[in-house]
Amino acid sequence: MRAHRSRFITIATLLLVVAGLAAGLTVLLRTPGGAAHDGRGPAPEGAEQIDLAREVADYTSRFAPGRGYLPPGRADREDIAAAIGLLLDGHRAQAEQRLSQRDFTVRTVVDRPSGHRYTEVADRTDSAATPRGWGRVYLDLDHRPSWSVQVPHPGFDLGTEQLGVRVLRGSPGGILVIAGAHRKAGVGNAADVAHREDTVFHAICAELARRGMPGIQVHGFAASAVPGYDVVASTGAGSAGRSDGRELADALRGHGFRVCRAWVRSCPLEGLTNVQGQVADADHVPFLHVEFSPGVRAGGPPAERAAAAIAAITGRWAATHPTPVTH
Repeated sequence: MRAHRSRFITIATLLLVVAGLAAGLTVLLRTPGGAAHDGRGPAPEGAEQIDLAREVADYTSRFAPGRGYLPPGRADREDIAAAIGLLLDGHRAQAEQRLSQRDFTVRTVVDRPSGHRYTEVADRTDSAATPRGWGRVYLDLDHRPSWSVQVPHPGFDLGTEQLGVRVLRGSPGGILVIAGAHRKAGVGNAADVAHREDTVFHAICAELARRGMPGIQVHGFAASAVPGYDVVASTGAGSAGRSDGRELADALRGHGFRVCRAWVRSCPLEGLTNVQGQVADADHVPFLHVEFSPGVRAGGPPAERAAAAIAAITGRWAATHPTPVTH
């Protein structure tokens, strides 16, 4: 009887030890350094709870033509892009110091609707009387960032900023890069970041391309500009994203959209002069330039369907590009 009881106690003790080890392993896997963290637990200390869609809407609602943009210097562009690289490499303290010197802030936020955690990098002058308009970045904190969604014309291509938020939420490992001013905010085309290399937006996107991260850039067209189509899908100046473009076009068509495929026929707004696409092409990195009609960008079910189609691509990018390569 005693032997039986002793055996029972030994087995129970072993089970408790195994359970404890399993719990400890789960905690380790769900820390910020592990890809399994889903961000749905209590907010980490110092993190601010936000609705990312509302935060971005409030941010871009201040954009207007003719004001809110100051061209950055070369040192500004290089330092901010280098600091984004430091964040990606896990050197947050160094990144914060470097960004602070350029009047940028870094904070951890929790997006309430999705439960995801992001590192927000923001221009400190955004709320000033004379903002510089250098943009904002959100980096996934729960997964290793491996792809980007880029919004070059918020406030001008209405609704693209919200579509960018939907895309970021749709797949793990994303980085949302938003331009900081209206396309016509500066002198001439100074704030047209899709066609200028001397902007903070371009410097950041170029850093991501240098690290081998594929990207999708969302634009909008007027209803009369591309009659008969809801979407214009292109790979810009390059062809590295051709297979991704085909897959995206198929996914969009599967969601009921009429898609003009720039690699099949001549489409308006193909993005051949887009400088982020040109840099991605030089680095042999997939880049998708996608134009959406007003009906898709207006929100609601069409925007949800568009984001779901894009998630078919970004989800695969997250799975096949888990660790960006610096070269």
